[in-house]
Amino acid sequence: MTIQKIDSLYTAVATAENGRDGRVSSDDGQLDVTVNPPKAMGGSGAGTNPEQLFAAGYSACFQGALGVVARREKADISGSTVTARVSIGKTEAGGFGLEVELEASIPNVDAATAKDLLEKAHQVCPYSNATRGNIKVELSVV
Repeated sequence: MTIQKIDSLYTAVATAENGRDGRVSSDDGQLDVTVNPPKAMGGSGAGTNPEQLFAAGYSACFQGALGVVARREKADISGSTVTARVSIGKTEAGGFGLEVELEASIPNVDAATAKDLLEKAHQVCPYSNATRGNIKVELSVV
């Protein structure tokens, strides 16, 4: 697989302190959150966690990609939502891995059109392009 070079338009910068049990902040001050392991992983669950942050970023980015595709296809996606479910678990190799489910609700189009829009957005979305071939990403329409 060839790594694609990009013409960078923006670079986000965030710094973590104390890993999964600390704080994450952006260089511009727009993001400053406490991170803690979720209760399901033995943590306090008092703050957010990296999987929630990834789910938030992926769902927002995918919704944006859906908008790009919808404009090209002249499809009405007003009132649509994208929910990302990011799971973390142990891999067969002994490390940890992620899986993602992207679930979209697109009320103004039929199911076949919605599925087509999702597949096309999955080709456009930078998060999808970054994860393709690395983790399982499942698309579904509700």
